[in-house]
Amino acid sequence: MKIDSKIYDYCTNQSAKDENLLEDLIKYTYDNKEAPNMISGNMVGNFLYILAKSIKSKKVLDIGMFTGYSALKLASSIPRDGEVHTFELAKNHIKSAKKFFSKSSYKNIIIHEGRALDNLEKLPSNQFDFAFIDADKTNYLAYYKRCMVLVKKGGIIVLDNMLWGGKVLEPVDDESTSLFKTAEYINNDERVFNQMIPIRDGLMVCIRNE
Repeated sequence: MKIDSKIYDYCTNQSAKDENLLEDLIKYTYDNKEAPNMISGNMVGNFLYILAKSIKSKKVLDIGMFTGYSALKLASSIPRDGEVHTFELAKNHIKSAKKFFSKSSYKNIIIHEGRALDNLEKLPSNQFDFAFIDADKTNYLAYYKRCMVLVKKGGIIVLDNMLWGGKVLEPVDDESTSLFKTAEYINNDERVFNQMIPIRDGLMVCIRNE
């Protein structure tokens, strides 16, 4: 969903700035990648940082790495002996992200290359504090269900792009239909307390109660 540019600029100016490496990563993404708007960006990134930090996260899932912005942002929110497990299928995005990871001071980012659902199945249950889902939209419900197995009680799961430019209001295409069904499922899932927030393209935030 679009935000008035003046309000967006005001919010940005009154918020914590990204470290230089993240700013360089954003510029690189917009200069070199198709669909650069897939990058999370400062507004979503800062919100993720606050949430992960507030529950003292140590082990984090970042499902849908793209060029690595959210992985780096989450790495900055956890202790140095914590872990960010990030998932990406596209080799070109992995190559780009690795370049920026190598420049950072964070050595706790673990890349899982390949199909995210397959790699998520290999991880131990009930070991993670926080999950950010921002991968292919048609598998969102499957990602959420797996995260409910992997994330501990009291942990947080955040799903990005849950408004899909407003298309979820009248879902027709596969992506908007999947996102609508995911939102409906989460809203009826008694295991979580959830809130849909119109930040950028929509964030669904869930706290696992049981």
